[in-house]
Amino acid sequence: MTPRPPVRALVVGAGIGGLTAAATLRSVGVDVEVYERARELKPVGGALSLMSNAVLALRTLGIDLRLEETVEILEQLHFRTRRGKLIRTLEFTDICDRLGAPSFGLHRAELQRLLLEAVKDVPITLGARATRFQADDDGVSVFFADGTEARGDVLIGADGFDSAIRRCLVGPETPYEPGYICWVATPHLTHPAIPKQYGAHYWGRGRRFGIANIGKGQVYWWGTKNMPAARARDWQGTRAEIERTYAGWAPEVVACIRATPEDQITAFPARDRPFLERWGEGRVTLLGDAAHPMMTSLGQGAAIAMEDAVVLARHLEGATDLPGALRAYERARLPRTRKTVAAARSLSALEQTEAWPQLLGRRLFFTFAPRSVLDKQNIELLDYHGVVAAEVNR
Repeated sequence: MTPRPPVRALVVGAGIGGLTAAATLRSVGVDVEVYERARELKPVGGALSLMSNAVLALRTLGIDLRLEETVEILEQLHFRTRRGKLIRTLEFTDICDRLGAPSFGLHRAELQRLLLEAVKDVPITLGARATRFQADDDGVSVFFADGTEARGDVLIGADGFDSAIRRCLVGPETPYEPGYICWVATPHLTHPAIPKQYGAHYWGRGRRFGIANIGKGQVYWWGTKNMPAARARDWQGTRAEIERTYAGWAPEVVACIRATPEDQITAFPARDRPFLERWGEGRVTLLGDAAHPMMTSLGQGAAIAMEDAVVLARHLEGATDLPGALRAYERARLPRTRKTVAAARSLSALEQTEAWPQLLGRRLFFTFAPRSVLDKQNIELLDYHGVVAAEVNR
């Protein structure tokens, strides 16, 4: 009997989700090709948190990025007032020890490097901007702006917030924009209030600031400020505006901004999209931000995309009914991603509030909530094995 040829998967997008999909699909014997619209693989957005659930998910396929060798572990997260007074500290070490995997803070460039090592010999074509696809009973073709095309058995749209594959599936959409801007940067900085493995959120009224020591002399900081959605979408301000926004805040906050050259600050609007209950059709599906973009408040965007990639690989492993395998993947992921997107949007609204009753409620909750309550909330996010159990029992 002639052996069945391996499934050929076309992955559009070489961000965190697309590269992880290439690694996970390769690990289960799927032939993978990756197509990326950018002309060079340049990480965008500074740094990120990679939480325990992503590490646990990858381990189920035997993929170990060896993060502990080069990346800072997140052991605590401090919540502070804008002037630096401690409100509450969340302890991640005990939770991560119970789950069996740490959480990390790292530069996107470092995660990209580790994922490229994991994908090994998977071909990645740059400068390939997908415009449309066409599927039939035998396969699927994706067409690019330069007139080229690629043919495979399945197509995975991992092409981010402005996904061309999603647009072909559902048509034009209007994003949800709550009306605030996000600034991010990763300057080199040493400061006595930012020791090794330090992570903190500073809360003000309608604005926030975050700091994480990501090692190698670099600090990741991010800031937010309420403003009309149109201005957040096309912000043309300067570092001086950011300095004014955080004037009088904790000294380490001010130091982070002053240590950052203006041209190294990235600005983008807070936004997500209406949650999709259908991610694909036939031989086509979506993954990561293309499927379920979310607010940054939970720090779970990268980890949830990596979970997607693992579950997708599990369903395609040995599959003969490829459309059926893709629909099963989507059904498995919908409850987890729907809940996470909603939680991120809800937390975003609470964090950006300017209303005094909500500000008081936020402060009281984080000051007096029992640790068991906060731990339970975090475990629901960080325990990938619990996600698998829920899928099996559904």
